[in-house]
Amino acid sequence: MTNIDSDSTRKPRREGGGRRGGSVGGRNPVPQLPRRKLKRLFPAMEIVSADELESIHHASLKVLSEIGMDFTLPEARDMLKKAGAKVDGERVRFDPAMIEELISSVPSEFTFHARNPDNNQRIGGNNITFGTVASPPNASDMDGGRRTGNYQDYKNFLRLGQYFNCIGFLSGYPVEPIDIHASIRHLEALRDMVRLTDKPFHAYSLGRERIRDGIEIARIGRGISQEQLEREPSLFTIINTNSPLKLDTPMLQGILEMSSRNQIVCVTPFTLAGAMAPVTVAGALVEQNAEALAGIAFTQLVRKGAPVIYGGFTSNVDMKSGAPAFGTPEYMKATVVGGQLARRYKVPFRTSNTCAANTVDAQAAYESVFSLWGLTMGGGNLIMHGAGWLEGGLVASFEKFILDCDLIQMVSEFMQPLETTEDALGVEAIREVGPGGHFFGAQHTLARYTNAFYSPIVSDWRNNQQWLAAGKPEAWQKANAVWKQALADYQEPPIDAAVRDELNAFVEKRKAEGGAPTDF
Repeated sequence: MTNIDSDSTRKPRREGGGRRGGSVGGRNPVPQLPRRKLKRLFPAMEIVSADELESIHHASLKVLSEIGMDFTLPEARDMLKKAGAKVDGERVRFDPAMIEELISSVPSEFTFHARNPDNNQRIGGNNITFGTVASPPNASDMDGGRRTGNYQDYKNFLRLGQYFNCIGFLSGYPVEPIDIHASIRHLEALRDMVRLTDKPFHAYSLGRERIRDGIEIARIGRGISQEQLEREPSLFTIINTNSPLKLDTPMLQGILEMSSRNQIVCVTPFTLAGAMAPVTVAGALVEQNAEALAGIAFTQLVRKGAPVIYGGFTSNVDMKSGAPAFGTPEYMKATVVGGQLARRYKVPFRTSNTCAANTVDAQAAYESVFSLWGLTMGGGNLIMHGAGWLEGGLVASFEKFILDCDLIQMVSEFMQPLETTEDALGVEAIREVGPGGHFFGAQHTLARYTNAFYSPIVSDWRNNQQWLAAGKPEAWQKANAVWKQALADYQEPPIDAAVRDELNAFVEKRKAEGGAPTDF
């Protein structure tokens, strides 16, 4: 792998917003669409009827009332018991009316605030934003192959997340920097999220200390007061249930800390049909919905009106090997129905761009396309793992990151409104060319030549002879060159000196104190 990790010494600037991005040293720039705030301009797809959706809802409430869900944190059980839930040991059973009442206070839309206000993201409604891959323990590129996650690769993925306009937020650690000790890893990693990017980001709910540190780093990064932080959600966390039907102590501590400070919680059951959930898609969705509703309800018990997102991650496993499968027809169905359920509750919807491919090949492409189709048509709002996910989430791939950015840009262009002005309808152009002619030289074409169609990052639209003359480049080869160029062109976004100094002082103080415990 080419080592492009050294910290930039060039004068900081904000990320370029032009169609073609920025360039350095006369090289052709990486093709980019401008930074956009995406909105779905069409109704979200529905593949189950209203009656069928209600059957999933009522089955979920039946699970919560008759079977219940384990909450391993005594403090959480005490709060739930006081609110009217039935508590027996770690098992908590909910009256359906209690669930309905609590989830009614969730805001249907809110703003996720970034260090750079231009990168604020509106969450919910028809809005859609894409994040980086998050949490793989391994990284890969076509030069160095598959390797254990490390700090160098971690920072380079952050730089790519900042560089590409189509990436709206950092989903988490794009790859786990395992070479940093676990007690202080969150401090170094979150400091770099602030330093190397100016987009909104995520902190892991792995106990109280880590999430408290994450909240403070988000506050310092924005240079705001505690009071302003509580008015303006500036950090999000993923709360994964231990499917089936359990919320563990670190996750519950994350909800308590985040929701009490009015920060964003995304409750995401990890329900794989046939493994941690019933083998039918409908059964897996019932379990997903029950677990999501229980977690969402608890956030509102902590603080009424706290921002929360309904997370869907239901897919299936390969019944011959037990391995997770993604980008499957079952995943697409679950994504679309998950969106229907979230809209029923008027809660923003999180989903993911996933695949199970082991390398950057046709499987990686088509499974990601199917994932993107399901989440775009199904009404996803916050899209985790938007770029770089490979091997079922075990690998963050540099080449896959670039391919996914190409796909996200295609989704972005697809979601732009169709121009139907008199000039766009082209009657005068048709009159100019007339029967039997061509439009290459028409004034109507020449006036739009440079921005007529989407300009791909990787896709090769040349004819065979042109492709042969260029050396027959394959998609992964082009992607390999692009991520290296992007890192070479990257420059750190500016940061106020006082903010930088306060951030460094906080991180160094917490490191000196030992960071966070490593036993849960």
